[in-house]
Amino acid sequence: MNPALLALLAGATCIALSPIFVRVSEAGPTATAFWRVAIAVPVLWVLYLRSRKTTRRYSGKWPLLLAAGFAFAGDLAFWHFSIKFTSVANSTLLANLASIFVTLAAWIFLRQRPGGVFLAGLATALLGVAMLVQTSLTFSSTGLLGDALGVATAMFYAGYILAVKGLRDRGETTLHLMAVTSTITAIFLLPAALASGETMLPASAYGWWMLVGLALISHAAGQGLIAYALAHLPAAFSSVSLLFQPVMAALFAWVLLSEALVPLQIFGGLVVLGGIYLARRGSRI
Repeated sequence: MNPALLALLAGATCIALSPIFVRVSEAGPTATAFWRVAIAVPVLWVLYLRSRKTTRRYSGKWPLLLAAGFAFAGDLAFWHFSIKFTSVANSTLLANLASIFVTLAAWIFLRQRPGGVFLAGLATALLGVAMLVQTSLTFSSTGLLGDALGVATAMFYAGYILAVKGLRDRGETTLHLMAVTSTITAIFLLPAALASGETMLPASAYGWWMLVGLALISHAAGQGLIAYALAHLPAAFSSVSLLFQPVMAALFAWVLLSEALVPLQIFGGLVVLGGIYLARRGSRI
Protein backbone atom coordinates (compact mmCIF):
# COMPACT_ATOMS: atom_id res chain seq x y z
CA MET A 1 0.00 0.00 0.00
CA ASN A 2 1.12 3.56 -0.69
CA PRO A 3 2.83 4.82 2.53
CA ALA A 4 1.00 8.17 2.31
CA LEU A 5 -2.38 6.46 1.99
CA LEU A 6 -1.49 4.17 4.89
CA ALA A 7 -0.59 7.26 6.94
CA LEU A 8 -3.93 8.84 6.01
CA LEU A 9 -5.91 5.82 7.19
CA ALA A 10 -3.79 5.45 10.34
CA GLY A 11 -4.26 9.15 11.15
CA ALA A 12 -8.03 8.91 10.69
CA THR A 13 -8.07 5.85 12.96
CA CYS A 14 -6.11 7.70 15.65
CA ILE A 15 -8.55 10.62 15.53
CA ALA A 16 -11.49 8.18 15.58
CA LEU A 17 -10.28 7.03 19.02
CA SER A 18 -10.66 10.53 20.47
CA PRO A 19 -14.40 10.21 21.33
CA ILE A 20 -13.57 7.06 23.30
CA PHE A 21 -10.90 8.90 25.31
CA VAL A 22 -13.30 11.81 25.89
CA ARG A 23 -16.16 9.55 27.00
CA VAL A 24 -14.03 7.82 29.66
CA SER A 25 -12.16 10.95 30.76
CA GLU A 26 -12.30 11.77 34.48
CA ALA A 27 -12.04 15.51 33.76
CA GLY A 28 -14.84 17.74 32.48
CA PRO A 29 -15.42 18.19 28.71
CA THR A 30 -13.70 21.59 28.44
CA ALA A 31 -10.92 20.53 30.80
CA THR A 32 -10.39 17.40 28.71
CA ALA A 33 -10.14 19.59 25.60
CA PHE A 34 -7.52 21.74 27.37
CA TRP A 35 -5.40 18.75 28.41
CA ARG A 36 -5.75 17.30 24.92
CA VAL A 37 -3.74 20.17 23.45
CA ALA A 38 -1.68 21.16 26.52
CA ILE A 39 -0.06 17.74 26.85
CA ALA A 40 0.62 17.61 23.11
CA VAL A 41 2.17 21.11 22.92
CA PRO A 42 5.68 20.25 24.25
CA VAL A 43 5.90 17.23 21.94
CA LEU A 44 4.87 19.29 18.92
CA TRP A 45 7.37 22.06 19.71
CA VAL A 46 10.22 19.56 20.13
CA LEU A 47 9.35 17.93 16.80
CA TYR A 48 9.16 21.31 15.09
CA LEU A 49 12.43 22.63 16.54
CA ARG A 50 14.25 19.44 15.55
CA SER A 51 12.97 19.50 11.98
CA ARG A 52 12.81 23.18 11.13
CA LYS A 53 14.83 24.57 8.25
CA THR A 54 15.60 28.17 7.37
CA THR A 55 13.20 30.46 9.19
CA ARG A 56 10.93 32.48 6.92
CA ARG A 57 8.55 35.30 7.70
CA TYR A 58 5.04 34.86 6.39
CA SER A 59 3.04 37.98 5.70
CA GLY A 60 -0.15 38.26 7.72
CA LYS A 61 0.22 34.92 9.49
CA TRP A 62 -0.45 35.90 13.10
CA PRO A 63 -4.09 36.99 12.69
CA LEU A 64 -4.73 33.71 10.89
CA LEU A 65 -2.88 31.72 13.56
CA LEU A 66 -5.01 33.35 16.26
CA ALA A 67 -8.16 32.68 14.24
CA ALA A 68 -7.15 29.05 13.76
CA GLY A 69 -6.42 28.61 17.47
CA PHE A 70 -9.71 30.20 18.51
CA ALA A 71 -11.71 28.15 16.00
CA PHE A 72 -10.01 24.92 17.08
CA ALA A 73 -10.71 25.73 20.74
CA GLY A 74 -14.41 26.13 19.89
CA ASP A 75 -14.31 22.96 17.83
CA LEU A 76 -12.88 20.86 20.67
CA ALA A 77 -15.04 22.36 23.42
CA PHE A 78 -18.31 21.89 21.53
CA TRP A 79 -17.35 18.43 20.27
CA HIS A 80 -16.39 17.14 23.71
CA PHE A 81 -19.76 18.28 25.11
CA SER A 82 -21.49 16.72 22.11
CA ILE A 83 -19.79 13.38 22.82
CA LYS A 84 -21.08 13.51 26.41
CA PHE A 85 -24.70 14.14 25.36
CA THR A 86 -25.22 12.03 22.23
CA SER A 87 -23.85 8.87 20.68
CA VAL A 88 -20.26 8.75 19.46
CA ALA A 89 -21.52 7.91 15.95
CA ASN A 90 -23.89 10.91 15.76
CA SER A 91 -21.37 13.32 17.28
CA THR A 92 -18.57 12.29 14.91
CA LEU A 93 -20.75 12.22 11.80
CA LEU A 94 -22.20 15.67 12.48
CA ALA A 95 -18.76 17.14 13.23
CA ASN A 96 -17.63 15.96 9.79
CA LEU A 97 -20.16 18.28 8.16
CA ALA A 98 -17.35 20.86 8.41
CA SER A 99 -16.42 20.46 4.75
CA ILE A 100 -19.95 21.47 3.77
CA PHE A 101 -19.82 24.58 5.97
CA VAL A 102 -16.48 25.53 4.37
CA THR A 103 -18.10 25.69 0.94
CA LEU A 104 -21.16 27.50 2.31
CA ALA A 105 -18.87 30.11 3.89
CA ALA A 106 -17.06 30.57 0.58
CA TRP A 107 -20.45 31.00 -1.11
CA ILE A 108 -21.63 33.62 1.41
CA PHE A 109 -18.43 35.59 1.98
CA LEU A 110 -16.37 34.98 -1.16
CA ARG A 111 -19.22 34.75 -3.68
CA GLN A 112 -17.94 31.37 -4.89
CA ARG A 113 -21.17 29.86 -6.09
CA PRO A 114 -21.14 26.05 -5.68
CA GLY A 115 -22.18 23.69 -8.45
CA GLY A 116 -25.07 21.29 -8.68
CA VAL A 117 -23.05 18.35 -7.31
CA PHE A 118 -22.37 20.24 -4.08
CA LEU A 119 -26.02 21.22 -3.69
CA ALA A 120 -27.05 17.60 -4.23
CA GLY A 121 -24.53 16.56 -1.57
CA LEU A 122 -25.84 19.22 0.82
CA ALA A 123 -29.43 18.02 0.38
CA THR A 124 -28.36 14.41 0.86
CA ALA A 125 -26.39 15.22 4.01
CA LEU A 126 -29.31 17.16 5.49
CA LEU A 127 -31.59 14.19 4.87
CA GLY A 128 -29.13 11.97 6.72
CA VAL A 129 -28.88 14.49 9.58
CA ALA A 130 -32.67 14.39 9.95
CA MET A 131 -32.49 10.61 10.34
CA LEU A 132 -29.76 10.87 12.96
CA VAL A 133 -31.74 13.48 14.90
CA GLN A 134 -34.79 11.21 14.79
CA THR A 135 -32.82 8.42 16.46
CA SER A 136 -31.66 10.86 19.17
CA LEU A 137 -35.23 11.99 19.87
CA THR A 138 -36.29 8.38 20.24
CA PHE A 139 -33.52 6.94 22.38
CA SER A 140 -31.98 9.75 24.48
CA SER A 141 -33.26 12.73 26.47
CA THR A 142 -30.01 14.63 25.85
CA GLY A 143 -29.38 13.38 22.31
CA LEU A 144 -30.90 16.36 20.53
CA LEU A 145 -28.67 18.78 22.48
CA GLY A 146 -25.65 16.62 21.67
CA ASP A 147 -26.56 16.58 17.98
CA ALA A 148 -26.93 20.39 17.97
CA LEU A 149 -23.50 20.71 19.59
CA GLY A 150 -22.12 18.38 16.90
CA VAL A 151 -23.37 20.77 14.20
CA ALA A 152 -21.81 23.72 16.10
CA THR A 153 -18.56 21.73 16.18
CA ALA A 154 -18.66 21.46 12.39
CA MET A 155 -19.06 25.25 12.09
CA PHE A 156 -16.02 25.93 14.27
CA TYR A 157 -13.99 23.27 12.47
CA ALA A 158 -14.91 24.87 9.14
CA GLY A 159 -13.45 28.13 10.43
CA TYR A 160 -10.29 26.27 11.43
CA ILE A 161 -10.02 24.67 7.98
CA LEU A 162 -10.35 28.06 6.25
CA ALA A 163 -7.72 29.64 8.52
CA VAL A 164 -5.34 26.73 7.97
CA LYS A 165 -5.85 26.94 4.21
CA GLY A 166 -4.87 30.61 4.34
CA LEU A 167 -1.76 29.77 6.36
CA ARG A 168 -0.70 26.94 4.06
CA ASP A 169 -1.20 29.24 1.05
CA ARG A 170 1.32 31.58 2.72
CA GLY A 171 3.87 28.78 3.06
CA GLU A 172 3.30 27.81 6.69
CA THR A 173 4.77 24.40 7.59
CA THR A 174 2.69 21.62 9.12
CA LEU A 175 4.63 21.18 12.38
CA HIS A 176 4.91 24.91 13.07
CA LEU A 177 1.22 25.33 12.33
CA MET A 178 0.28 22.50 14.71
CA ALA A 179 2.62 23.69 17.48
CA VAL A 180 1.48 27.31 17.39
CA THR A 181 -2.25 26.68 16.96
CA SER A 182 -2.24 24.02 19.69
CA THR A 183 -0.55 26.49 22.04
CA ILE A 184 -3.10 29.20 21.22
CA THR A 185 -5.94 26.71 21.60
CA ALA A 186 -4.70 25.73 25.08
CA ILE A 187 -4.51 29.41 26.08
CA PHE A 188 -8.15 29.92 25.05
CA LEU A 189 -9.39 26.70 26.68
CA LEU A 190 -7.72 27.04 30.10
CA PRO A 191 -9.75 30.05 31.37
CA ALA A 192 -12.91 28.58 29.83
CA ALA A 193 -12.37 25.30 31.72
CA LEU A 194 -11.58 27.08 34.99
CA ALA A 195 -14.62 29.36 34.68
CA SER A 196 -16.92 26.42 33.94
CA GLY A 197 -16.36 24.88 37.35
CA GLU A 198 -15.66 21.49 35.80
CA THR A 199 -13.37 18.89 37.30
CA MET A 200 -9.94 19.95 36.05
CA LEU A 201 -7.76 17.07 37.23
CA PRO A 202 -8.29 13.32 36.81
CA ALA A 203 -8.80 11.39 40.04
CA SER A 204 -6.53 8.48 39.15
CA ALA A 205 -3.49 7.43 37.14
CA TYR A 206 -5.90 5.78 34.69
CA GLY A 207 -7.54 9.17 34.09
CA TRP A 208 -4.18 10.77 33.34
CA TRP A 209 -3.26 7.97 30.92
CA MET A 210 -6.53 8.57 29.05
CA LEU A 211 -5.61 12.24 28.66
CA VAL A 212 -2.08 11.35 27.52
CA GLY A 213 -3.56 8.95 24.96
CA LEU A 214 -5.97 11.61 23.74
CA ALA A 215 -3.15 14.16 23.40
CA LEU A 216 -0.46 12.00 21.83
CA ILE A 217 -2.47 9.43 19.85
CA SER A 218 -5.53 11.36 18.71
CA HIS A 219 -4.14 14.89 18.53
CA ALA A 220 -0.40 14.78 17.81
CA ALA A 221 -0.19 11.48 15.91
CA GLY A 222 -3.61 11.62 14.26
CA GLN A 223 -3.42 15.19 13.01
CA GLY A 224 0.27 14.82 12.12
CA LEU A 225 -0.24 11.66 10.04
CA ILE A 226 -3.11 13.21 8.11
CA ALA A 227 -1.14 16.41 7.49
CA TYR A 228 1.81 14.34 6.22
CA ALA A 229 -0.42 12.18 4.02
CA LEU A 230 -2.26 15.07 2.40
CA ALA A 231 1.06 16.67 1.50
CA HIS A 232 1.86 13.56 -0.57
CA LEU A 233 -1.58 12.65 -1.94
CA PRO A 234 -4.00 14.32 -4.37
CA ALA A 235 -6.51 16.62 -2.66
CA ALA A 236 -9.34 14.21 -3.47
CA PHE A 237 -7.91 11.75 -0.94
CA SER A 238 -8.86 14.10 1.91
CA SER A 239 -12.38 12.76 1.45
CA VAL A 240 -11.11 9.31 2.40
CA SER A 241 -10.20 10.48 5.90
CA LEU A 242 -13.53 12.27 6.32
CA LEU A 243 -15.44 9.12 5.40
CA PHE A 244 -13.18 6.65 7.21
CA GLN A 245 -13.01 8.47 10.56
CA PRO A 246 -16.70 8.35 11.59
CA VAL A 247 -16.97 4.72 10.50
CA MET A 248 -14.03 3.78 12.72
CA ALA A 249 -15.36 5.92 15.60
CA ALA A 250 -18.71 4.08 15.46
CA LEU A 251 -16.86 0.74 15.37
CA PHE A 252 -14.72 1.65 18.38
CA ALA A 253 -17.81 2.85 20.29
CA TRP A 254 -19.57 -0.44 19.55
CA VAL A 255 -16.61 -2.62 20.58
CA LEU A 256 -15.27 -0.59 23.53
CA LEU A 257 -18.40 1.15 24.88
CA SER A 258 -21.10 -1.35 23.81
CA GLU A 259 -22.78 1.52 21.94
CA ALA A 260 -24.82 -0.36 19.36
CA LEU A 261 -26.36 1.31 16.31
CA VAL A 262 -30.02 1.02 15.36
CA PRO A 263 -30.99 0.49 11.68
CA LEU A 264 -32.23 4.08 11.14
CA GLN A 265 -28.98 5.43 12.60
CA ILE A 266 -26.89 3.21 10.33
CA PHE A 267 -28.87 4.25 7.25
CA GLY A 268 -28.80 7.91 8.26
CA GLY A 269 -25.05 7.71 8.79
CA LEU A 270 -24.53 6.23 5.34
CA VAL A 271 -26.68 8.98 3.83
CA VAL A 272 -24.62 11.65 5.65
CA LEU A 273 -21.37 10.10 4.42
CA GLY A 274 -22.72 10.00 0.88
CA GLY A 275 -23.73 13.63 1.13
CA ILE A 276 -20.30 14.65 2.43
CA TYR A 277 -18.66 12.75 -0.41
CA LEU A 278 -20.81 14.46 -3.05
CA ALA A 279 -20.30 17.85 -1.43
CA ARG A 280 -16.53 17.42 -1.45
CA ARG A 281 -16.65 16.35 -5.10
CA GLY A 282 -18.60 19.50 -5.96
CA SER A 283 -16.56 21.89 -3.83
CA ARG A 284 -14.05 24.34 -5.25
CA ILE A 285 -12.05 24.52 -2.01
